[in-house]
Amino acid sequence: MKTSVIAVLLVFASLMLPAAAAEPNKDIKGLYLLTDYPAVSVRPGTTSTVSLRLQNYGLPPERYALTVDGIPPGWTATLLGGGQPIAAAMPATDQSVSLQLRLDVPAKAELTSQTLTVKADGQGNNVSLPLTINLAKELPAKLAITPQLPSLRGTPKSSFDYTLGIKNDSGRNLTVSVAATAPRNFETSFTEAYGTQELSSVHIDAGASKDVKLKVRPPSSVDAGTFPIEVTASAADATAKTELTMEIAGQPRLSIAGRDGLVSARAVAGEQTTVPIVVANDGTAPADNIDLSGSAPSGWKVTFEPKTIERIAPNATAEANALVTPTDKSLAGDYMATIRAASRGENASTQFRVTVGTSTTWGMVGVGVIGAALLLMVGAVARFGRR
Repeated sequence: MKTSVIAVLLVFASLMLPAAAAEPNKDIKGLYLLTDYPAVSVRPGTTSTVSLRLQNYGLPPERYALTVDGIPPGWTATLLGGGQPIAAAMPATDQSVSLQLRLDVPAKAELTSQTLTVKADGQGNNVSLPLTINLAKELPAKLAITPQLPSLRGTPKSSFDYTLGIKNDSGRNLTVSVAATAPRNFETSFTEAYGTQELSSVHIDAGASKDVKLKVRPPSSVDAGTFPIEVTASAADATAKTELTMEIAGQPRLSIAGRDGLVSARAVAGEQTTVPIVVANDGTAPADNIDLSGSAPSGWKVTFEPKTIERIAPNATAEANALVTPTDKSLAGDYMATIRAASRGENASTQFRVTVGTSTTWGMVGVGVIGAALLLMVGAVARFGRR
């Protein structure tokens, strides 16, 4: 019973803690103008924005007039709220109002330091915030590339997808060109991180990062091995590079043909015919447990000896026999039979032309009938020719 009571109290306490943490500090009271960065650097001839907030701790709501003092000649300083120019703000009790100070600095301004003062004046409360604006030349552009997974592994049939984070560590927005250098016959393309549209460049704001995806497709005939991929991001006078690796595992590649390369055979209606077949592995890895199957016209029977080939090494072959039995009603002529081989997702198939002839038994019967007819004719001539 005591344990249950303690558990309930602990749950109640855990629910109360977030509410207590969210309450404002009762020891602080008054009006404050705040910013995360009270001293910033600005390049002449550009527009810069400083984020501000007017914080009310424990005071009744009141209208505060907003002004900016100390604006140098030729400069333009505009206070914004909600994206619009404003002249006053009214924060609720224990709430804040977000503001922005937009500065338009003339291109010919001297590279000096200026101090601007933002003021909020009410009936009973006045507050000010000095801001230091340092005019300086623009820093050189700087880029960085960070791959999430720099090394991937797959088969020649795989599609390798690399996610790359590109960061703009400069003071201005950049249009960054991206390119990849891969081995010959490898296909590369860039897309958005969560899209399919191919791209060759991406816009990145100053100090921001953006993810792009690099898709690499190796040729199906590539051998097993490890291959390098170099990615380059460039904009203005900045360049960043990173190295990726692609590990391609070996894979079998099967093909089927008849002995001596022939893909034709002869059969007799109603009789089983043995068709030798050769299964080749032209891949870079062994093929295991190769299952043989076949299809032919309706009513035909196709079996194999053996039904399964245990293993074929790379660049090696193995022989088997396809046992093909046409129906006894098959007419003389050419028919198509398909022979297949499958091993762990690797498949191959070849069509064989099977020429069906009449049975030799019926030929002997025909010869016998003709011979009997001749004997009857000779006997008739011998008997009645004397008369």
